[in-house]
Amino acid sequence: MSSTTRRPAPTVGFDLDMTLIDSRPGIRACYLELSARTGTYVDADLAVTRLGPPLAEELAHWFPAEEIEAVADLYREIYPAYAIEPTPALPGAREAIGAVRGAGGRAVVVTAKHEPNAKLHLAHLGIEPDAVIGGLWAEQKAVALREHGAEIYVGDHVGDVRGARAAGARSVAVPTGPCDARELRAAGADVVLADLTALPGWLDAYRDGDAEGLDAARA
Repeated sequence: MSSTTRRPAPTVGFDLDMTLIDSRPGIRACYLELSARTGTYVDADLAVTRLGPPLAEELAHWFPAEEIEAVADLYREIYPAYAIEPTPALPGAREAIGAVRGAGGRAVVVTAKHEPNAKLHLAHLGIEPDAVIGGLWAEQKAVALREHGAEIYVGDHVGDVRGARAAGARSVAVPTGPCDARELRAAGADVVLADLTALPGWLDAYRDGDAEGLDAARA
């Protein structure tokens, strides 16, 4: 594709946990504190191996159904004090957001995480997307992706692949969370990159329609 017919810079959606940030240390600390406050055992090390789905799904492994809503409220309340500081950005996260915005596109974060806490993570790490939408999981993410006109959605979970496909967006997956490359491809990901450090190069190739470049960027 010539420079005169290059695709315009797209709006790109990003998942948060295990896509842009390694939230395992912070979430582990939060679960340990939640366990201490409630007197209910939570295997924090196990819980952080299955990040992605909504909080209530994880809490259902440890608490009776009638307590989940109140416990979820407590978790979200203590989250800023225990989970923000220990959580680093994943390699390439800042650069990936920067590549989208630097090309003239928009970067939007669409996550299942409680939106105020998602915004705290990004502000703490100095990552500046154009919009942050929280509380959406899997196919629900398609609502925000369509609303913002996202052409691409980047995530680490098969639920993110499903969200992208429901929105009619290209699914770009990274195996930096609980799902490996094989699972992501089987779920229907259009492209699997090794991690976000590959995204700027992939985005350039995508805008040029360079199939060879796209293949070279895959995991």
